[in-house]
Amino acid sequence: MVLRMIGLAAGGAVVLAFLLAAYASVKSSRIEAEHPPAGRFVEVAGLRLHYVDLPATVPQADDAPAILFVHGASANLKDSLLAFRAALEGRHRLIFVDRPGHGYSERGANPGIAAPAAQAAVLAALLDRIGVRRAVVVGHSWGGAVAAAMGVLRPDRVAGLVFVAAATHPWPGGVEWYYRVAATPIVGTLFARTLVMPIGMASRDAGLKSVFDPNPEPDGYTGKVAVDLLFRPPEFVANAEDVFGLNANLAIQSRRYGEIRVPTTILSGNKDSVVYEELHSGGLARDIPGSRLIWLDGVGHMPHHAAGERVVTAIEEVVDLARGRAVASR
Repeated sequence: MVLRMIGLAAGGAVVLAFLLAAYASVKSSRIEAEHPPAGRFVEVAGLRLHYVDLPATVPQADDAPAILFVHGASANLKDSLLAFRAALEGRHRLIFVDRPGHGYSERGANPGIAAPAAQAAVLAALLDRIGVRRAVVVGHSWGGAVAAAMGVLRPDRVAGLVFVAAATHPWPGGVEWYYRVAATPIVGTLFARTLVMPIGMASRDAGLKSVFDPNPEPDGYTGKVAVDLLFRPPEFVANAEDVFGLNANLAIQSRRYGEIRVPTTILSGNKDSVVYEELHSGGLARDIPGSRLIWLDGVGHMPHHAAGERVVTAIEEVVDLARGRAVASR
């Protein structure tokens, strides 16, 4: 009798897992249909990357830097596109890219791709491929770690840096349990293919509120930036790998920030509940010679939405400084 009950329970679990996986697959297809790619694709470093490239419509000097936007964790290029396109389009060449494994960019088979340095190498190769000699790199949250890595590893391609609520230094403690589970081989894949979609959809709105807190979420944000793409199993696993491994990667990477020698501005809200603003933004200001730190009063983890005008101004100031340096060097 006991064995029969165990067998029935096991069979029921298999059926439930199958139904959940089927739901995740169907739901993923519907999400992609509702939020198709916004840009174009290019093969870079063995990966198929999705990016949006908006040209400048005003005359530019030959050495005028483009602006490369690097999104954070649990996001895709549409977050930066929503925040910056209207304010900057036409005045500069703007490049928005899905990091490997996010949005519509491939993750690839390289197990080291979760490191900011590896993703920085991919984005530098993208700049090479699309003919960008120099760029001001704007990194938000996790994307700030990639921007910092580009500043260290590819100074030939980086004209300036703008950090927005960046995560750039090792911090005390760990990460949320679901990142740890999803980043675990085999178990993570099973978790992502069965439970993530229903749990993620149910908790999405509360999660977004905590990310924006204490500032309001922009109207229609969820649909405009295709938040639900995150809950597709492969992307959720990729995001978890990025977040789970970040602390260890930053412990190594952050030792080299003193090598950065380009114009750098750091913006951080003083009400950020996602990253330790004093540790990360304060650490960057300490480590990067000549950098400028701007505190945004009453702003949380999304300054590019909550204080967009101030962030845009800071970006254009760094562009001007970079252009001035280029003229001086000539």
